[in-house]
Amino acid sequence: MTDKAPPARPRRAATLADVGREAGVSAMAASAVLNSPTTSTRISKETQERVLAAAKKLRYRPNQTARALVDRRMNALGLVGMLAGGDPNLYFLEVFDGVVQEATARGQIVTVFNVGSWEAASRLIPQYCDGRVDGLILVAPMIDAPASEWLPEHAPAVAVHPNHAVPGVANLRADDEGGARQAVNRLLGLGHRRILHVGGPVGYMGAELRCQGFRRACEAAGVGVPADYIVRTDFTAEGGAQAMDAWLQSHQGQPLPDAIFAASDGIALGCLERLQARGLRVPEDISVIGFDNTLFARAARLSTVAQPLRTLGRLAVQALLTSIEAHRDGHAATDATETVLDTTLIERATLAAPRATPLLIA
Repeated sequence: MTDKAPPARPRRAATLADVGREAGVSAMAASAVLNSPTTSTRISKETQERVLAAAKKLRYRPNQTARALVDRRMNALGLVGMLAGGDPNLYFLEVFDGVVQEATARGQIVTVFNVGSWEAASRLIPQYCDGRVDGLILVAPMIDAPASEWLPEHAPAVAVHPNHAVPGVANLRADDEGGARQAVNRLLGLGHRRILHVGGPVGYMGAELRCQGFRRACEAAGVGVPADYIVRTDFTAEGGAQAMDAWLQSHQGQPLPDAIFAASDGIALGCLERLQARGLRVPEDISVIGFDNTLFARAARLSTVAQPLRTLGRLAVQALLTSIEAHRDGHAATDATETVLDTTLIERATLAAPRATPLLIA
């Protein structure tokens, strides 16, 4: 019976001291060759070659944290969002894609932080700014203006679709009200007059602006909006399904709406599911249009209002890097700025002219 060999010890990363020993020079000389191009000109070419060969042999990698202490930059950006919940947060993922594309092009890495709930933001966000990242991108933050009192001064931030503008922070969003008017005007143009709005949560700026756009488009066309033709739910498919079920149940025997304008693609897809479960056809019996143009909307061929989510992500990175450079140069923070991007109406398979005779809700 033979003894088993002891397990191999994990190999640690090579240090400058290791490279120096391998090359027969001091750690300072190795550092000059590998990290200080101007200083390395004082070292002979033969010594430089030995150091480079040793670094290659030992697979030496520079200590980015140590270098960041010198440069005062980690070249790392934090992305903060609320990812808890049953449905995938496709809105966040679309913005995230734009953030990563722009960050990669600019030599930045991205770290994602999940706040769980925005109520904990004042406690968690300062913890994220402990030297790991140079600044933060807040995605759909539900925070108010007093956040300026606890947002870390040493780590600039920008906000994508904030619920309230934060002083000293660049705010970027899409034109929620204008996008809602686009959707409703298209429904009106097709001949729809009984349009049900399944809106987002009360108190959310985006949801409020989309509801406002819905009202104003109807008012401009001289179309009245009964109080029960606006319902509110959360932005998810489950929220849309529950709201649709409850509305249909409470309106049995009444005419089916001509169309539904949903405040998000998630809500629209939930409505679609419940309508089809009742044997109703979309768009032959009722038209449906959403808001966002997420992956699921594209897959389901849902008509929708497209937000430029990837563009918002890219612009957020650009604005944040500008703020980081200004902060590094000792410039004071500016007042909050707001950038509002246009939306685009996208017609797919869920829009049609209204039925000549409306169906009654069974």
